[in-house]
Amino acid sequence: MTRKAAIIGGGVIGGGWAARFLLNGWDVAIFDPDPQAERKIGEVLDNARRALPALYDRALPPEGRLSWHDDLASAVADADWVQESVPETLALKHKVLGQLGALAPANAVIGSSTSGFKPSELNAEGARAIVAHPFNPVYLLPLIELVGEADTCARASTLLREVGCYPLTLRKEIDAHIADRLLEAVWRESLWLVKDGIATTEEIDEAIRMGFGIRWAQMGLFETYRIAGGEAGMKHFMSQFGPALSWPWTKLMDVPEFNDELVDLIASQSDSQSGHMTIRELERLRDDNIVGMLRALRRTGTGAGGVITAHEAALPAPLPADLPVTADRQVPTSWTDYNGHMNDAEYLRAASDATDRFIEMIGADAAYVAAGHSFFTVETHTRYLAEVHAGDRLRITTQVIEGAGKRMHLFHRMTRADGELAATVEVMLLHVDLKSRATCPPGPAVAANLSQYAAAHAGLPAEGIGRHVGERSKASPQTEPA
Repeated sequence: MTRKAAIIGGGVIGGGWAARFLLNGWDVAIFDPDPQAERKIGEVLDNARRALPALYDRALPPEGRLSWHDDLASAVADADWVQESVPETLALKHKVLGQLGALAPANAVIGSSTSGFKPSELNAEGARAIVAHPFNPVYLLPLIELVGEADTCARASTLLREVGCYPLTLRKEIDAHIADRLLEAVWRESLWLVKDGIATTEEIDEAIRMGFGIRWAQMGLFETYRIAGGEAGMKHFMSQFGPALSWPWTKLMDVPEFNDELVDLIASQSDSQSGHMTIRELERLRDDNIVGMLRALRRTGTGAGGVITAHEAALPAPLPADLPVTADRQVPTSWTDYNGHMNDAEYLRAASDATDRFIEMIGADAAYVAAGHSFFTVETHTRYLAEVHAGDRLRITTQVIEGAGKRMHLFHRMTRADGELAATVEVMLLHVDLKSRATCPPGPAVAANLSQYAAAHAGLPAEGIGRHVGERSKASPQTEPA
């Protein structure tokens, strides 16, 4: 059954919520009186379609249905989730959330994107909302802070995990929740550093992204400081650096006067720092950087990377076909080179992932490897037939050419979404005893599965198989990526 989300209020946050749900297969209904809403949210969705699938090696579900509404009642009808993202004005939120409580289905989660208000404040006039506070871009960053009625937060947590989020339920309600209180402390101190002429906006950003920002992305604050304490751990760190808390290092209890002079100073420095790029260009740069970092974290299952790994494991497997689909994924920006298309090394990476998937399919999975046996690649041959660019959908099918004894000969076809064959990769593998590192026959179950595939694929053509490098072919001209 397809789920439905209603997004009330577009903008950057509402558009990000719409993308998160839509790209995970939910139907999305949007209500926003702004005449530019459809254009603005459309641009956010374009960026999300480019970025979010690049985090995964398995295809996300087919997109849900997107609809636009002129009235709240039709937008929230039959919704499983209603997300309010109107401006941060308590009177406006009271009005909108009161209407949503009356119009939305009784079992629908009604979440507010508020970055500062508590549920008791939001519901003071009879609403039934919880705080569901996201982080921009909502379609990439998994954290959602949940605050409110326990049963509703529990249901919200389950739904959010279905769309790849990391719900964090607060133990008590508090102004600005957890993350924004931390951000506010850094923000206030940064304003003083600029006002006092100690650093520019660019220099402060460099201090964050060249140092502790990278550490925080994968280890947070306390775990980072635990390491800083050395072998003695957190207790040593606290005893060594704890006295600094009483030193006059910061002005956290004092705020610079928020006047036009300070605003103009910050704005002019920001323009000098980043004014050469449009907002959409900055968003795409940000998305590419986040995707690269999250994919790096994904390899180790660390931090937000672990959320992506768990979400991908829950995604539906490819449907059966005459040839097994061993990969169906979007090409990330990090796979492209200076020519703007997929680098030749990434074709081999994609083929390697497909090989690993096929090996799992025949039973040589992690448990098989742990028991002491695996397949080793001994030879590959790649034909580059068409350009592939970042954001392209790449589907790989695998054909068994030979599957007897110690040998496994595979033929991967990489096809773009438009149906054009982009590349073929021929792979020869040998079965190995991991203790002796010598070749040996595979286990009976793996051997039988491999033999069945080989028999089923025996009559199928394998265009270009057995070619040597540089061999000319009229039937399949090559376009060689640099």
